[in-house]
Formats: sequence, C-alpha cells, structure tokens
Amino acid sequence: MHETTPSVFLIARPSIELEGMRGYLEDVGGASWLDRQLEESGGSPNGGELLVEFGGRACYRSWEPGLNVNVTRVRTDRRAYFENILRSAHGSVLEHANYSFALRNVSRVFTHELVRHRAGSAFSQESLRYVRLTDIGFRVPEVLEPVREQALQIVEQLEEFQRDAAQRLGLDEDGVPFHVKKEATSALRRLAPLGLSTDIIWTANARTLRHVIEMRTAAGAEEELRLVFDSVAQIALREAPLLFQDFERQDDGSWVPEYRKV
Repeated sequence: MHETTPSVFLIARPSIELEGMRGYLEDVGGASWLDRQLEESGGSPNGGELLVEFGGRACYRSWEPGLNVNVTRVRTDRRAYFENILRSAHGSVLEHANYSFALRNVSRVFTHELVRHRAGSAFSQESLRYVRLTDIGFRVPEVLEPVREQALQIVEQLEEFQRDAAQRLGLDEDGVPFHVKKEATSALRRLAPLGLSTDIIWTANARTLRHVIEMRTAAGAEEELRLVFDSVAQIALREAPLLFQDFERQDDGSWVPEYRKV
C-alpha cells in the first residue's frame, strides 16, 4: 500500500463560439455588447462569465437601451451586473457555465458523498469492477493519528488478501477470459477499505459549484470534503471571479457567500 493526498485538477472550462454568438446578436441588435466585451478583455473574454452574462441579457433583451422598451438603462459595470444576478437569485443563468475537475486520490467515502450532489453534475469514477486492487492507496485522517500504525496495518492486510486471492483464483494465468477477471475483481472489491484512494471526474455548473462549495467547506462537513473543496473554491475564484465574487474564506476554512440559494 502507499499513502496518498487528495489533489484537484481543473480539466475543462467553458469555450465560446464567438461567430455563433455574434450571428445571434446581429439578428437581435446587440452586437455592440459583444464588441465591448472583446475590447475590454483584449480579445480573450472569460468564457464562463461571458456565457452567463449572455444568458442573463437574453432574458431581458438588455444588450442595449431601446431593444426592450421596458429597459431604459443597462449595466455596463460587469462586476455590478453579476452582483445583481447573485443578489436577485437569478441563478438559472449560472447553469450555462460548466467546469470539469479531475479529483485525484480521494477516498470512496468522499465520492459517496459527492455523488449526492447530482443536480447540475456529471460523474465518471474509476471502477473497481474492472480495476484490480494490487496497490491500495490510503490517507490517514488527522483524527486517526493516535491509531495511525494500526490503521495502516489493517489496510496492508487487506491489500495482501487482494493479491493472494487473485493468485488463488488464477486471474493472471494465460487465457483467462476478461469476463471472468471482471466477475472476480467485482467480488473482491467487497473486501476493500472504504477509505481507499480513487479518482473521479466531476463536472458541475457554476450554480452547483456555489452550492457544493458552501455546503462541503462548512464546519460540520466531512474533513476530507472540506480539504478538497477548499482547493475547488480557490480554483473557482481564479477561473470566474465575478461569478464567485461574494465568497469569503473564514478563519475556520469555510467558504461563505453573501448571497445564498442563488
């Protein structure tokens, strides 16, 4: 076995098809809005923020004054624009922006809790029906430090059982069909520690990200989730600072937004 530490990798962010966006805006009379965004960003707009603003302005046809007779003034300060979305809980537009993370060396305790956040999410997890446990990764939580050595010994014994059982079942002998290996591998995972390290790919929209960051960094959340989502929160703020502008990290590690239930 080997000891592990969870890590977070951002692997995908929103990408804008500017030609299609411009085509739509020219048809509705709002192309000048896109011109301003491109000028202010030096031709490289933040994809997530631009997509969310595009969705929000489409709801009110608020690209320019006069396109909607009910709209006599439009916000040009983008930070103020997004703050208004958050303050008014117009959260549906945040669902347009999706981000994907590779969460490395998290436990199956972690993944069992993460997949409960299925609204606005997509998951692809390493499958122990197919991946045999020849080298178990494991992280000892801080609260278990007084019994650290005993915990590691138990994991080593479980790993030794995995290897011994695979040998006795003849899984690595020549000619063993894959479906036979799969069936045995699936059965053997029942005798593996829930805290073993695994990988999961998680995609979430910005609205879901806001909710999960708040929930899973709160003081009462499971300690591994607090550790991982502290990293996720920092990435989210770097990626889309206007969409997460109201979050503040507290002294206890919690990330708390000014506007909740967006």
